[in-house]
Amino acid sequence: MTQDTRSVSEVGQRSLFYHGQAKDFVDLHEQVETSVYLLDSLESFLSTFQKDLSSVSGQISELQERSKDIDNRLKSRRRIEKPLSSLLSDLAIPPSLAVTVLDTDVGEPWIATITDLERRLDILKVRSRVKAARDLGDVAEGLRIVAATKLRTFFLALLQPIRTSVTTNMQVMQTSIFVKYRALYVFLQRQAPNVASEVQKAYTSTARTYYEAGFRRYVRSLGWIKARTPEKPESIISGNGDNGGPYLDQDRLAYAKMDGPSVILAYMADDKTHEEPIEAILRSLFLVLMDNATAEYAFIAAFFRSESFAPPPAMETDSAIFSPTATLLSPDIGFDDRRSNAGSEIGTHVSRPLSGNGHGPRDVTARPGFMDKTERAPLDAIWKQILDPVLEYCKTFVTTVLEPMPPAVPLLTMIRLMEAVITEVQKRDCPPLENFLFTMRLQLWPAFQKIMSEHCDSLKKLAEGRITSYFSRATSTTDASVANICNRYVVMFNSFVVLTDQEEETMIFSNLLRLRQELTKLIACHTENISDDVAKATKQSAMYEVLLQGLNKGTHLSAHPKSQKEIAYWAEKEEEARRRIVSIAQSRRIGKR
Repeated sequence: MTQDTRSVSEVGQRSLFYHGQAKDFVDLHEQVETSVYLLDSLESFLSTFQKDLSSVSGQISELQERSKDIDNRLKSRRRIEKPLSSLLSDLAIPPSLAVTVLDTDVGEPWIATITDLERRLDILKVRSRVKAARDLGDVAEGLRIVAATKLRTFFLALLQPIRTSVTTNMQVMQTSIFVKYRALYVFLQRQAPNVASEVQKAYTSTARTYYEAGFRRYVRSLGWIKARTPEKPESIISGNGDNGGPYLDQDRLAYAKMDGPSVILAYMADDKTHEEPIEAILRSLFLVLMDNATAEYAFIAAFFRSESFAPPPAMETDSAIFSPTATLLSPDIGFDDRRSNAGSEIGTHVSRPLSGNGHGPRDVTARPGFMDKTERAPLDAIWKQILDPVLEYCKTFVTTVLEPMPPAVPLLTMIRLMEAVITEVQKRDCPPLENFLFTMRLQLWPAFQKIMSEHCDSLKKLAEGRITSYFSRATSTTDASVANICNRYVVMFNSFVVLTDQEEETMIFSNLLRLRQELTKLIACHTENISDDVAKATKQSAMYEVLLQGLNKGTHLSAHPKSQKEIAYWAEKEEEARRRIVSIAQSRRIGKR
């Protein structure tokens, strides 16, 4: 019992204990339920958060992709920024350019403006597939037409002073005005070829009239001077020696060279007492022709030379936007202003600033020699159109110089002058004038050969005692006349030596050889009627001595190889005559014994 009671008591106590803790257990139960609810809510929240987190992760990835794309696009924009800016700058036509072309007269500012306009025109042609370039095409074309119209009027106005007065200095107009504005003419050549052709034809016509009028007056003045001092043809057998005989005229021989006396000016013809030898007259004509013709050819080559179309250079980065375009460069064509202004009537002033051999440094880009035949042909045609009347005047004047035939020495002087002028023209590189001068030289050589043949024939006929030449009537020989012939031969020989630089020149010395042979025969025929052999040999020795004395005058002449051979020939003849004198004298002394 006690044990059961104790058990009941324990159970009661426990019950009381639990009843006392019931509220705590209820609170604990509620807390557990609340925690379970919270855990369920947290589980649901975490599940939702996980889904949101996955969504955010996808958005971040998308943003990263978009960021990379934007960065790439930014780099691409930066890469094309400069070429695009350059393209827009090239395609746009600045208002200042349009105002200059539309509202101002042609002047120095136009040089840079027209260059810029042409560059933009070329760019618009190259970029024709760009809509902006097509949109600006009409505007640019309008500016081109206005510019071409104004430039046509400008260049035609520049020619007006040349048309109105022949005293206008053509070379000054060319070097200080036309060459200065050459860039404007090049624009016409490329962008308005019809206008450029019109300007070229207008210049050609004006220059032709200018030179034709100037040279007509100048040649007429030279003709007046020539008429005052007619050069009478003289045979080697003319004269009797009473007037002192011929002499070596170094002053006249100087006309064979480029560097020498100044040329004859047109106004000198007004002085009716002014006289000049025929060589000086022809020299003046051809030096004036050379200076004007070569200067004109140099200007034509520099100003009217065609330049190939040169599109503007494309930027290397343009390939990022458009197809690459080739870069073509055209050289700047300079102008050689090294010229002499020997114009006489054509400018009334002669000035030939030659240095050294007559040639200073020249701008190679302006020299015709650097052009091929295709480029040179149109320039030659322009030059010929301008200078054709001048060449005809010169050709006619040369014909009058040869009618009647001048003496041999002046004729050879003119030939040497012609050769010197040809050499100078070759250095100045003017092929059309060179061809004309070659023709003139070929016209002089046959005349020289003819006059030398007449000299030889006259000596031959005189020696034969039946003279019927063009120059004189039949006459017999005397000591004075033969001595005069010897003097004339010496003067002719020495003159030819002075005028000949080369040791061997067939045309010259073959004629002298023929003349010497005939002179030798004449001396022999002249003395053959002398019965006394000593007197005959003495007379021959005296004749030979006359020749030797004349040939030995001047060390600069006797030093020439041909002079030495000539002296040796006559010295041998003189020595033979002396030996005959001695031999005959000895024979006579022996005979008397």
